[in-house]
Amino acid sequence: MRILSLLFLVVPLAQPAMADDTRPTIAVTGEGVVEVAPDMATVSLGVCTEAPTAAEALAANSAQLAAVVARLKSAGIEPRDIQTSGLSLGPRYDYNRTDSNGQNQITGFMASNNVTVRVRDVASTGAVLDAVVTDGANTLNGLTFGLQDPGPQNDEARRLAVADARHRAELFAGAAGVKLGRVLSINEQGGYVPPMPMAMNEGFAKSADVPVEAGALGVRASVMVVYEIAE
Repeated sequence: MRILSLLFLVVPLAQPAMADDTRPTIAVTGEGVVEVAPDMATVSLGVCTEAPTAAEALAANSAQLAAVVARLKSAGIEPRDIQTSGLSLGPRYDYNRTDSNGQNQITGFMASNNVTVRVRDVASTGAVLDAVVTDGANTLNGLTFGLQDPGPQNDEARRLAVADARHRAELFAGAAGVKLGRVLSINEQGGYVPPMPMAMNEGFAKSADVPVEAGALGVRASVMVVYEIAE
């Protein structure tokens, strides 16, 4: 008898939860975008050198890159904003000639060293690029613009996304002839999306300051909001 009594007590408690899971809802996705001028540029550049021996190629590369780094620092770039991002050393082959073992003949060695540089004064980006190319940088791999602290813009984009979701939910509810109820869940779908890098080559950098236009960035947020349909 005691076992049966316990079972009768448990079943009624489970019923409201099951009914609650079947309540009608409206699920919408809201989007928010904030346009803002970038306050930082990130440049990927480097030095590539060739020489008859590996030691000569690496020594020449190190000296050339040291001059580039020195110029960056003299232009106001802090050491924390200069980071090695790739170092390689390898042979160069003549694929039309082979040695006594039938292997492609080595004609020399190539050393490459790349650095990633954050330029916190966007207006000086063109002058910095021109200066480092003049001092020996012969590889420019790309340029991106960003924000040093995207937090406030991210938060504003999120607020706009939630407001957009509310607007869409009210539109759908009105079209369906129902009333919008309370928010059941909010899930962030995305966040700040950095701009794509702008590919460059060294040919444009031997004149006056390199023309660089920062434009504007779009800081985006996306949220999914589930609303209850009021009875």
